[in-house]
Amino acid sequence: MFRKLFLLVAVALIASMGVFWLVTIPAVVSAEALPAYSPNVANGQTVFNAGGCASCHAVVGEPRTMLGGGLAIPSPFGTFYAPNISPHKQNGIGDWTEANFVTAVRKGTSPAGAHYFPSFPYGSYVHATDNDIRDLFAYIKTLPSLSGRPRPHDVSFPFNIRRLVGGWKFLFVDGKPLTPDPKQSAAWNRGAYLVNGLGHCAECHSPRNFLGGIVSSQRFAGGPNPEGEGWVPNITQKGLKDWSEKEIAWFLKTGELPSGDTAGGSMVRVIKNTSELNDEDRAAVAAYLKSLPPVDGPVKPKKKT
Repeated sequence: MFRKLFLLVAVALIASMGVFWLVTIPAVVSAEALPAYSPNVANGQTVFNAGGCASCHAVVGEPRTMLGGGLAIPSPFGTFYAPNISPHKQNGIGDWTEANFVTAVRKGTSPAGAHYFPSFPYGSYVHATDNDIRDLFAYIKTLPSLSGRPRPHDVSFPFNIRRLVGGWKFLFVDGKPLTPDPKQSAAWNRGAYLVNGLGHCAECHSPRNFLGGIVSSQRFAGGPNPEGEGWVPNITQKGLKDWSEKEIAWFLKTGELPSGDTAGGSMVRVIKNTSELNDEDRAAVAAYLKSLPPVDGPVKPKKKT
């Protein structure tokens, strides 16, 4: 009896490990899956700004186009360091193929076939179009090539096991494409694409569970700063009910709040990106944000006196 029970447990364990291995296989976009295309470098620059690439990958204190990385990104699981994504062949992405780049951005898989940690917001970038990502790759190749490789991530066991990230993706990355809502305007749909895809606004403006996944029922409702200190504001109509679309668009351009105050913290880096977008894109983002229903976020702890 004991032997049969042991065998059943062993078979169940092996089967579970097999299922885990299958669902955590890093996804790859093959070159054959990308049809012939002539990249639009000008649009690639727009994608660069909308995606906030410079916020993490630009060398601190250098121009936004110096993508040598190195920025420390703290989290409850350890500290991640943004990599060099300049066109440098050894230390950047100069030797990458277009398929490598699309795979990294949309699937979170490295050219070596390993999972990237989700400090890289591919959970949102997965909703970007292949053409936008291909345009971004073409634009980055026009930027300065920088040598140097940032320090390795400082992540403790077991969170440093990359295969486990495949399980995280299975639980929390929604790979369904964003489809335009025919009931909404073209501007609203553009805003939905920018906010949920390239702009990855939910990555900071949403609370997370103990595994680091976004709490879907409180998406955009703010919460503890995932990078540590501070509180990220609610950007549903619970938090922006007194803001007009024009005020939101102006904030994205200048960083100025309706109260006359200015953006602070990591939002300063975001404003540097959104200020480079055109007025139409900022208005589109504003239109979409104003349409979000009010959602209560986590209770903000009271300041200690």
